[in-house]
Amino acid sequence: MLTLSNKVAIPESEIELTAIRAAGKGGQNVNKVSSAIHLRFDIAASSLPDAYKTRLMTLSDSRISKDGVIVIKAQNYRTQELNREDALERLAALIKGAMVEQKKRKPTRPTKASQRRRVESKKRKSHTKALRGKVAP
Repeated sequence: MLTLSNKVAIPESEIELTAIRAAGKGGQNVNKVSSAIHLRFDIAASSLPDAYKTRLMTLSDSRISKDGVIVIKAQNYRTQELNREDALERLAALIKGAMVEQKKRKPTRPTKASQRRRVESKKRKSHTKALRGKVAP
């Protein structure tokens, strides 16, 4: 059971975990042991509330396919157990992150003083650069 909040949890049966061979360093061991974990989670077929499903489907994340399947490959650690925990944590973080409300931006205008400072600094820089020109005889 993957717990996301007090009211929302995902049963293990909805998460498909597959052990695969990890790429990268590990010497002879890398060709023998399947220590990486390939996690697949179907958003539409899950028991998540509809609000979660719609938020996840609207995310523009490369880990979410067009079919609504979250695919996470965990191979940071050398043991399968640690990679499994890492994959589940990353899935939970993705789902929790989708539910965070972004604050609406209030459009503001620059103050008169800041506009004046900006123009003054531009004038100073322009004057400094003008002095760098060739000296007329």
